[in-house]
Amino acid sequence: MSRPGKRRRWGIAVAAAVTATAATAGVMIATNTGKDTVAGARKAKAPATTTQITRTDLVQSKTVDGQLDYAQRRAVKSPVAGTVTKAADVGSTVVLGRRLYERDARPVVLLYGATPMFRAMKTGDRGPDVLQLERNLRDLGFGSGLYVDIRFDAATKAAVKAWQKSLGVIGANGEVGKGDVVFQRGPVRVVSADAALADGIGPDKTVLTVASTKPVVRASLDEADRALAAKDTKVEIALPSGGTRHGKVSGTVVPEGSGDAEGAAGGASKDSGVEVEITLDGGGELKEKDRQGTLSVKFVSESRKDVLTVPVEALVALREGGYGLDLVEGGKKRTVQVEAGLSADGRIEVSGAGLREGMKVGTAEQ
Repeated sequence: MSRPGKRRRWGIAVAAAVTATAATAGVMIATNTGKDTVAGARKAKAPATTTQITRTDLVQSKTVDGQLDYAQRRAVKSPVAGTVTKAADVGSTVVLGRRLYERDARPVVLLYGATPMFRAMKTGDRGPDVLQLERNLRDLGFGSGLYVDIRFDAATKAAVKAWQKSLGVIGANGEVGKGDVVFQRGPVRVVSADAALADGIGPDKTVLTVASTKPVVRASLDEADRALAAKDTKVEIALPSGGTRHGKVSGTVVPEGSGDAEGAAGGASKDSGVEVEITLDGGGELKEKDRQGTLSVKFVSESRKDVLTVPVEALVALREGGYGLDLVEGGKKRTVQVEAGLSADGRIEVSGAGLREGMKVGTAEQ
């Protein structure tokens, strides 16, 4: 049996605790009440191996590879059957009033709005889609004499006809066919051309895939690191060009074809981990090298600024509970109780009355 007051060096147990801490973001190592008490009253010979208490920043992180992408990918399909007579240019940015592609030699044009194109529009129609159309006609310069409201009237028809003629539409008649426009919330970037020139298209086939013009970074995390996929987790991104950008997790990516709204909150299946989308802080263009290369994505799960730290192996487990440090002073050691906090990169945060930077502490013999 051990004598009263005898302590045991924290070795394997500390390593296990630190491993668990690193695997679960934000978990603090359990400690006692934190009172700075002398746990070992008797002085003993100083340990052979010592180190110093240092003041530094601790960051608990995970680094994975990532790729530059664009936010809010979505498929564009033709609600009517036809043939692609002009294909989209991959990588191009399409803005208000510009062609996305052509079907049967008829331009399919991008207009702005939240309501999708769900019907053909003609004189006598009313609704939010008509209001949306009229706003776009006004912004494109065809609003002379047009009162912007929910009614498709004679003035709307005249504006549509003038707009169609400017596009070179054959047989411009002042009516908007169901497949003539695509409503999106703003400018889009053509990510891929899914239908080639002369391909037949229709409601069940994707013509092209578009995304917003806002660059994002996509990265995959293992299931064990799912906690890092939480919204607003801070991220540091090392760019192939040598620069560094900061950002935050803006959401997770729904697996393609899943159509599962819940996937946006949970990402991929729990067995396969999770893919996250990261929004970059600030503006500024990325270099072409950054667009094509692999990015190094560092997820910061938790951090402490300007704290006292020691190597993990400097902690000792006290018989009476909690953790302590062997302070070395004048060739002798005394044990004091401390609170242990965040651990990262082999060091752990410590606090307690009387602790200060530069103090010598004993460490476990290797």
